[in-house]
Parts: sequence; C-alpha cells; structure tokens
Amino acid sequence: MHPNRRFQLSDRDSIAALVRGLGFGTLFAATSQGPRAVHVPVMLDGDRLRFHISRGNAIHPALAAGATALFVANGPHAYLSPDDYGMEDRVPTWNYVAVELEGPVRALDEAGLIGLLDSLSDAQEARLAPKPAWNRNKMAVGRFEALTKAIAGFEMLVTDWRGTAKLDQDKPDAVRHRLADALATRGETEMAAAMRPEGSFE
Repeated sequence: MHPNRRFQLSDRDSIAALVRGLGFGTLFAATSQGPRAVHVPVMLDGDRLRFHISRGNAIHPALAAGATALFVANGPHAYLSPDDYGMEDRVPTWNYVAVELEGPVRALDEAGLIGLLDSLSDAQEARLAPKPAWNRNKMAVGRFEALTKAIAGFEMLVTDWRGTAKLDQDKPDAVRHRLADALATRGETEMAAAMRPEGSFE
C-alpha cells in the first residue's frame, strides 16, 4: 500500500464495497515451491472471503494446510502525463485504487463449496438481468457433481484490511478536475469519476 497517509483507505466498509463490486482478484501465499498466486472470483461476507481454485493449482497444498494468504483487488487505475496537470516540473505517474485483505485460510467442506458456487453464479447472473438467470439445475444430471471434484473451496478469515486510493488528493481541486477531464476525454471514465474531489473514494 502507498505510504502517503492521505492516500490510505481506512474505512472497512469502503474496502469491502470495492471487493464486492469487483468480485475478482489475486490471492498470494507462500508454498514449498516459493511464493505463488492464483486469480479467483470471490464472495465477501462480513470478515469471511470465500473462493475456489483448481486442485491442480500449485498453491492448493499450502491453502489446504491452513496458510496465511494475501488477497489483492485492483480498482480503477490510469497513467497521468505531466502535461495533464497544468503545473510545472511534474513527472509521469500512475493513479490507482487497490485493496489488500490478509488472513488465515481454511478449506470448505463439500456443502460449503457448493454453497459458494451457487452464491457466485447467483451474484454474477444478477448483473446480467434482464437475461434469465442461469443455475446449475440447467446442467445434465451428475455433470455439476463431476466438475466439482476438480476444485476446492476455501475461506479466509480477514484479519487485516488495507486500502489505497492514490487520486492526487494532495493537489488543489481545480487540478484534480483538470486531470479527471483529461481522463474522461481519453475514455477512462471510471478513473475520471474517482479522481474528482467529490468522487466515491473521498
């Protein structure tokens, strides 16, 4: 996380909302083969982060043994040219929003894994409305159960919540609006909205 305190996201609800909104991120853990990462869709309920991975993934044995893991979710981000600032002696920079969740991991049982898969598909299918929602009852008998044998579900108890929203908060509002306008012109609308002083990360 960025060391500048002005860029820190300290509100747990804001961090949780970003994770839920993204629904996806990268999980890191130490393994016998060195550090490994896996990219996972997630469900966050309170301080419980649930996810699943392939049993063949190199990170699986460490997670199954109860490793402490680090989950990273990246929000909007953008390159900013010195020319965008309208200020002298600027250098290129990259603004971004990102969060880290850390904690011990435990394996889910079969019922927990199935519940996780149902929750994940329900949440993502809801975003596709008005399309009729898909569910596993549309699969051939036995197919879902066969596929779940190849994956494992896990739950992280989140003990540390960390976030960064590096959005030029140390610059005057007029400069931040100028930067947001430049980003919007380039089509980077999500980051443009975050950059404005009245944005969602203030």
